[in-house]
Amino acid sequence: MLKFAYIRGVSKRTGSPLLDEALLTKPLCELTESDKSILENAGREAGLKLYRFKNMGELPRVQKAIGFLKGVWPESVLDVGSGRGVFLFPFLTEFPCVPVTSADILDYRVEFLKDIALGGIKTLTAVRENICSCAFQDKSFDVVTMLEVLEHIPEVEKAVFNAVRLAKRYVAVSVPSKEDDNPEHIHLLTKDTLTDLFTRAGAKSLHFDGVNGHLFMTARV
Repeated sequence: MLKFAYIRGVSKRTGSPLLDEALLTKPLCELTESDKSILENAGREAGLKLYRFKNMGELPRVQKAIGFLKGVWPESVLDVGSGRGVFLFPFLTEFPCVPVTSADILDYRVEFLKDIALGGIKTLTAVRENICSCAFQDKSFDVVTMLEVLEHIPEVEKAVFNAVRLAKRYVAVSVPSKEDDNPEHIHLLTKDTLTDLFTRAGAKSLHFDGVNGHLFMTARV
């Protein structure tokens, strides 16, 4: 449904593709196969990048995060650095009733997610925020997720501190577990490094798992 929400959101915001009002306002769960075909064809003709919605939920690290969240069933989530939606999209599918706020520093990614929300995904809020300086109040979210994010952030200590500050119950993190050739990865965060960072930020207990070249950690706050 996310793809169809995106097409409708872009249409509402820009007027292209031009869609019938009934198709714009019908609840997503009531879209027929004919409705979906019309939406998809209109999106493709308008040049929208619908390949963004191909299934990413089978990645082991994403499945690990989804499995953890099913175990704690969050009341609300802050997803930091949602990026292309590799985790966020499967989350929205698996937890259609859980409010999730996506925070990203890139305008075009925030606009992309806002279009999805505008198109009918009412549990999604997208904001342009930097986790190192965000103004959310303490304990604003039940769970904070930071998946494939910390290795990109120069001020990693501030990011960890704010994540712990904002979470009522848990922070979930995944990072690469070995060096790679991605120039945007400016930290290699080991188990010991993460333990030190999160303990100093006030986390009470941490649990680690290895997942196909990645380290997955949950911190109880």
